[in-house]
Amino acid sequence: MPKQGSASRAKEIAFQVVLHLLVFSFYAIDRKNPQIEESEVVFFINLAVVAFVINYIFLPRFFYKKKYLTFALAVVGIIAFTLVMEELVLEQIYFPATRGTTFPGVFYTLLSILPVVTILVGFHFGWDAFRKERELEELQGAIKESELQFLKSQINPHFLFNNLNNLYAHAIENSPKTPDIILELSAVLRYMLYDCKAEYVPLSKEMEHIGNFMKISELQIEERGSVSLTVEDIEERYQIAPLLLIVFIENAFKHSTASQTDNISIEVDIRVLKGGVLKFSCVNSYHPQSNIDSLSSGIGLENVKKRLDLLYPQAHELVINKTADRFEVILTLQLNNAS
Repeated sequence: MPKQGSASRAKEIAFQVVLHLLVFSFYAIDRKNPQIEESEVVFFINLAVVAFVINYIFLPRFFYKKKYLTFALAVVGIIAFTLVMEELVLEQIYFPATRGTTFPGVFYTLLSILPVVTILVGFHFGWDAFRKERELEELQGAIKESELQFLKSQINPHFLFNNLNNLYAHAIENSPKTPDIILELSAVLRYMLYDCKAEYVPLSKEMEHIGNFMKISELQIEERGSVSLTVEDIEERYQIAPLLLIVFIENAFKHSTASQTDNISIEVDIRVLKGGVLKFSCVNSYHPQSNIDSLSSGIGLENVKKRLDLLYPQAHELVINKTADRFEVILTLQLNNAS
């Protein structure tokens, strides 16, 4: 942060130097007489000091703190002081026999003061507005990243808890499938811990993770039903936010196995349409007498809805349909290109 602040101040100083040189060139240099007079330099420095006081004292202390009346009075006061300084001091020193002998009037004098001061103050105000906009964007980005990391941290324990329960049940029964479950679970955990730290991951990697997860979860069903996964038109150039789709699949397994003893059906279809639009469909059966009030809520689904809003604003559509014995999730979203 200190280095960024120093760089920003250096840029501002360079900007102000260039701005003052440009304004001075228009203020003091006459095309008919390009020679720079000492009086012009002094008169310009007087106006530059006024602009400096407004820029670095009045704006931060009054205007940016919404003390608008105090700011206006302060500006009027320093302009009046500058007018007196120019007419009664500087012109008496440099033009005692000409301009210093008469007072042309407040309006005429203001016409020579205000344009330069307005330009110097206006450009500084614009610089401050641009800097504050950048700071706001950086802050919003930091908040978004922090929230995404928090949401992702909620997902990992959720996965681990459910799958460790599954592993424990098979281990208690001395199931020969236990080593396979451990291997598949290790692949899933490796992906979650190492491969999906980035905001977006290759779509093919996410599909591989979904396949590994479904192999583990399918062991819960045994011979009680069928599970299908269809993946089509996956290209390496597309990326997706990690651990989005898996939440819907996990809910399908959880509610199907909890409510049914047989005839379980889980169908997952993932394909990429024209223009890099991902269409995800997850349909699962459930027993109509079971308690499925929490299917469309809960930590998992609320989590993924928030992540979709953060990562794909105006670029996704989530539809959840519930019938007497089927629960369907359809998600379409615009994928990112890897390049």
